[in-house]
Amino acid sequence: MTMLRETAMSAIHREQWLPASLPAVFSFFSDAGNLDRITPPWLRFSILGQSELVLSTGTLIHYRLAWYGIPMKWTSRIEEWFPPTRFVDVQLKGPYRRWHHTHIFEPRDGGTLISDTVHYEVPMGAVGNFFAGWMVRRDVERIFDYRAEQISTIFKEPAAL
Repeated sequence: MTMLRETAMSAIHREQWLPASLPAVFSFFSDAGNLDRITPPWLRFSILGQSELVLSTGTLIHYRLAWYGIPMKWTSRIEEWFPPTRFVDVQLKGPYRRWHHTHIFEPRDGGTLISDTVHYEVPMGAVGNFFAGWMVRRDVERIFDYRAEQISTIFKEPAAL
């Protein structure tokens, strides 16, 4: 059984350099409200609320979204919180069997390098991965492509710096 779970796990890693200071970039990502700005409109994403006003270890964030028109709720928890260089969020309830997202921020070349690593697993393990894994992978890639475009645009705006 362990073998099946391991083979059903997928990962995505992205890096993006921004011409902005580490404090400015971390501040942007520390505001869950900014997720609306960097999530594709086709997901019909909205934040329903969060357990703490300011993100920290243990904060719960509740979202609503639609995947191919199917409405669903998602709850994530900030598992690790190390400002201004790192935080990790995990899905407690949502469309994935598992979602573990590590965000890393480091000063680089007069700006900030952001690194995202997501480990995720579709529902129903290896069977779900066999039937829908390719589609989920494509969608996760599209979400992160959109996110990169939006972040680049936001951090070219003087107000974001």
